[in-house]
Amino acid sequence: MWGIVLLVVFVLFVAMNVATYFLQERFIFKPEKLPEDFEFKYANQVFDEYNIEIDEGVNLNGVHFKVREPKGVVFYLKGNSRSLKGWGKFAIDFTRLGFDVVMVDYRGFGKSTGIRTESGIKRDLQYAYDELKKQVDEKYIILYGRSLGSGFATKLASTNNPRMLILDAPYYSVSHIAKRFLPLMPMSLVLRFPIKTYKWIQYVQCPIKILHGTNDKLIPFKTSIKLSKIKPEITRLYPVIGGGHNNLHTYPQFHRFLEEILHAKLPKEIDPENSSLSFRRKKIKHAKA
Repeated sequence: MWGIVLLVVFVLFVAMNVATYFLQERFIFKPEKLPEDFEFKYANQVFDEYNIEIDEGVNLNGVHFKVREPKGVVFYLKGNSRSLKGWGKFAIDFTRLGFDVVMVDYRGFGKSTGIRTESGIKRDLQYAYDELKKQVDEKYIILYGRSLGSGFATKLASTNNPRMLILDAPYYSVSHIAKRFLPLMPMSLVLRFPIKTYKWIQYVQCPIKILHGTNDKLIPFKTSIKLSKIKPEITRLYPVIGGGHNNLHTYPQFHRFLEEILHAKLPKEIDPENSSLSFRRKKIKHAKA
């Protein structure tokens, strides 16, 4: 009897792993497809649409939002749902502060085409970044990764030299998120999109700014605390008190933080001799009575 029970459990476990391997894209990605002749419309925004042919059958569709005399350009990597049709409206958070914004749809999103793989998406984004570098010096490029895009933005920052990396509700890795919901599954074996933010952030050399809601139920705030400890000397964490995963833009605090980050000058090195950094706790010896 016990042998039959164990066999059934084993078969179910294997079936769940197989299903996870083949169906994981449906859980990780929530794309919105757009027809080729779809026309983007964004209120009070000046923009150009562009297409980059990466390979045969792989086309990257994007939008470049423009301002007069830009202070720099934000390369915005969006979350896992919808398309630029909906995400484009968030460009105003940067254009109002004097920055151009470049957004792209990942493979299979919007008008972008191609079979999705982690390596393929990383290659597409590096190609787009290289095209951007032909027009703008890297010291004016800010990488912004929102949720799913935070991992890809970190990867780009780890192999390039942008002015800054901003992570909005980042995750430690997709494997880390998946284990919260499927703790018994061998994610290292079945997950085709592990997207290891924690690994890539070790090689980032530019300033890192992390925005995260303290009431985020999907990606807990403690995830950003953990990430911020990997390169603490160049990282600053901005907690949006009470913010969730999809509503940070509804908090004035989020916009104040964003304005502070984008307008901040690169920090100067602190001289230990002219600050309390050079202080050390002295052991006080108490005289014996």
